[in-house]
Amino acid sequence: MDGQITWLLIFLVLAQRISELIISRRNELKLMQAGAKELDRNGYRLLIGMHVAFFISMILEVTILKKGRNGWWIFLVLIFLAAQVLRYGAMASLGIYWNTKILVAPNHPIIRKGPYKLLRHPNYIAVVMELAVIPLMFSCYITSVVFTLLNAIMMSRRMRIETAALSHFPQ
Repeated sequence: MDGQITWLLIFLVLAQRISELIISRRNELKLMQAGAKELDRNGYRLLIGMHVAFFISMILEVTILKKGRNGWWIFLVLIFLAAQVLRYGAMASLGIYWNTKILVAPNHPIIRKGPYKLLRHPNYIAVVMELAVIPLMFSCYITSVVFTLLNAIMMSRRMRIETAALSHFPQ
């Protein structure tokens, strides 16, 4: 039963990511029609590669090292769920402007509603929480540490690019 729950949770998170890529693509097409420009295409490829490697690492750690649910898994699931509230609040607040790529459209508004009232990058905070907590739910400590650090490097770079791009628009 323990293994089934592990695989079910991994499958659900993968399904969630795929659905988010579909939403992102739909928003991208609308924004591109409105004249948006993509920034940091190569950085995006690295980001996608990192997320794919994250799942591969976690799956390998579960299978090869025979990892299972962490004794604290219920607490960790609650942190994961809090990250989902933050993520989907950010997505809802951004609407069409939510994307996995860095796209800037003409007259791109600065969003100041939902979690953006209090936080500058709520979606990235949610991702940080997820990349740390998801592997911990399955006792995958190596994946948690390695990808939390990689993500911190990538997100700090990405936030600098976004902040610079959006600084040209009225606050």
